[in-house]
Amino acid sequence: MIKIGLIGLGYWGPNLARVLQQTSHCEFTACCDLDPHKVEATVRRYPHVRGYRTAAELLNSDVDAVVIATNICTHYELAVEALRCGKHVLVEKPLADSSQKAADLVKQARNVDKLLMTGHTFVYSPPVNKIKELIQSGDLGDLHYISFSRVNLGLYQKDVDVIWDLAVHDISILLYWLEQFPVDAFSFGRSCVQKAKYDVAFLWFQFPGGEVASCEVSWLSPQKMRRTTIAGSKRMIIYDDTEPSDKVRIFDRGVMLHRPATFGEFQLTYRMGDVVSPNLENTEPLLNEVEHFIQCIETGMTPRTSGEFGVNVVRAIEMASSCRWKPEELVAQAERKAS
Repeated sequence: MIKIGLIGLGYWGPNLARVLQQTSHCEFTACCDLDPHKVEATVRRYPHVRGYRTAAELLNSDVDAVVIATNICTHYELAVEALRCGKHVLVEKPLADSSQKAADLVKQARNVDKLLMTGHTFVYSPPVNKIKELIQSGDLGDLHYISFSRVNLGLYQKDVDVIWDLAVHDISILLYWLEQFPVDAFSFGRSCVQKAKYDVAFLWFQFPGGEVASCEVSWLSPQKMRRTTIAGSKRMIIYDDTEPSDKVRIFDRGVMLHRPATFGEFQLTYRMGDVVSPNLENTEPLLNEVEHFIQCIETGMTPRTSGEFGVNVVRAIEMASSCRWKPEELVAQAERKAS
């Protein structure tokens, strides 16, 4: 049975420790963190797990694979070290803090013939997979646009802004659904609390097939919202991940344009049909992700969120971030036009 070690026991690490212990497909045998108290707490909870002070010590143990759940700025160095030690690697999102580093990880994994996977958990979510089925089947018709809202009060991150923290989720879902890379992207935002980092941002993407998508992310909202709208020519979807049930609702609604029988204006009609909530699997996305990682190691199958997929997510973030509209620039531009 595959032995897996966990590097990083901060915010997300305990959740990974829980599912690594829960699954019967691997042995959770080792963990490490810079904080010895977190290591001690994990070892007390899982007495069979060995605790290490450093990643190097863990990587020199007999683990076959590692899961890296540390700060984004450390992903690249830790993943490189793990691959050089002959370990399969699952790196929590995003794969690295630049597409150049992410692409290099893919290259290094290929050179040592080890699996590299990115932890984009929402790709393993039953609602997200159901929507992908509906898109691929043509049930929605031609996709017009997709709109994401992912906002809450905090949690402010020390090493990244809100785009790298929250928008990365929606971008991974978007690339998974459309199976295309955007041809254009831009963003704007504002640093309201901390000067150096955006805590609210808006991103836009355009795809080769003509689809457009928007993404609103914020650490500065009074209410948590995880809401996605998908508008198709045949049907529309509301996906609300905060709903305890009926996370996906399919609306048989739309607008139809009819050519006039005689000379005159084109006519619009509005279709107001039924609303259906499909049955969804009752499985935890994080457990699905970890078991998929194990399955890919055992079979040689390419992961759904492979290293290459992780590179594309980082590229899309960089694409939007590199074309930023600043509010003060928009105001100045408007004033110049007015004068």
